[in-house]
Amino acid sequence: MVKRLIFLLCLACSLHAYSQDSKSDTTELSKLRQYPQKKSLPVRRPFLQLQPIQIPQSELNLKVNYWRNWVSFGINMNQASFSDNWSGGGITSLAVGTSFNYKTDYTKGDKSYVSEVILQYGKIKNKGQLQRKTNDRLYWDNKVALKLSKSWNFFGSVNFESQFDRGFAYSTITEDDVKREKATTISRFMSPGYLTESLGLEFRPSRYYSLRIGTGTARQTFVLDKNIYKNIAKNYGVDTGKVVRNELAFQLVSNFEKEVMPNLVVKSVYTMFANYEKLRSIDQRLDLTMIAKVNRLINVTVAGVVLYDDDASRKIQASQSISLGILYKFPY
Repeated sequence: MVKRLIFLLCLACSLHAYSQDSKSDTTELSKLRQYPQKKSLPVRRPFLQLQPIQIPQSELNLKVNYWRNWVSFGINMNQASFSDNWSGGGITSLAVGTSFNYKTDYTKGDKSYVSEVILQYGKIKNKGQLQRKTNDRLYWDNKVALKLSKSWNFFGSVNFESQFDRGFAYSTITEDDVKREKATTISRFMSPGYLTESLGLEFRPSRYYSLRIGTGTARQTFVLDKNIYKNIAKNYGVDTGKVVRNELAFQLVSNFEKEVMPNLVVKSVYTMFANYEKLRSIDQRLDLTMIAKVNRLINVTVAGVVLYDDDASRKIQASQSISLGILYKFPY
C-alpha cells in the first residue's frame, strides 16, 4: 500500500513539472516572434538620367534601288542546201533572224514608270530569188501610272512603232524570154510610222496581266516617202502629198506574260484602236509568242501575228514563224 502511494506521488510531481516546462517554452517562443513596425523606412527610388549617345554611321552606305531591268538578245539561223539532181525537190536557202528586248520598271509607292523596247529583224535568201524579210519591227512603249486602288491605276502612255528596212511586193516579169523577179517598194522606215499618246485607266489584277483602257487616245501616222502612194494606193491612210495624219480614238491594250509551265513562257499583246470618226472600221492586232527553253541558251520560239488595218489592206493579215536559236537573258 505504501508503495502505491509513493508511485502516485511521484507521478503527480512529474506531471506538474512537465506543465511548467511547456508554459515556459511557449513564453519563450512568443518572445521570438517579430511583427513589422507600422512606420517603416521610406523606399528610395532610383534616379535615372538619360544621356544622348552618338551612333557612328554605317560604312556600307546602303541605298534602296527602285529600278528593275530585263534584257534579252536572241539569234536564230536556218540553212538548207540541195544538189541539182535531188529527186525529192527543194531549194537551197539561208535565213537569219535577230531579236532584242529591253524592259525597265521603276516603282516607288503609288507611282510607277515602265519602258519597253522591242527590236526584231530577219531575212531569208532562196536560190534564184531576191532576198525577203522574215521580220522587221521597231517598237518603243512608255507608261507612267498612279495607283488608285489595289487593281486600278490612272495611266499616261506614249509609244512609237515603225520598221528598219524597206519592204517589197514581188512580181514576176519576162524580159527576152527570161523570167525574173521584180521588187516594188511598199514600205520603209517612217513610211509608215506610228506615234500614239493615250490617257485612261489601267486594270492590273496580277503581275502577269494588265488591261489599258485609253478613252483619250491620239495617233499620228507618218508616211515620209511621198512616192509610196504610187505602189500602195491607200498610202496607209495619209492623204496624197501629205506626210502625217492625226486621229482621235478609243484604245484597248491587253498584256499577258506568264511562265505557264516549267521552261515555257507565253506572251500575248492585243491592241484595239477605234477611231471616233469611223467606229465601223476598227484596227486590231494580236501578237502571240511562246518560248520553250531547251537549256540556258538554246530555245524554241513560236510566234504569230494577226492584223487587221483597212488603211493597209481590206483583208486580215497574218504571219507565223518557228525558230530554234540562242536566247541570252539577264537577269537569268
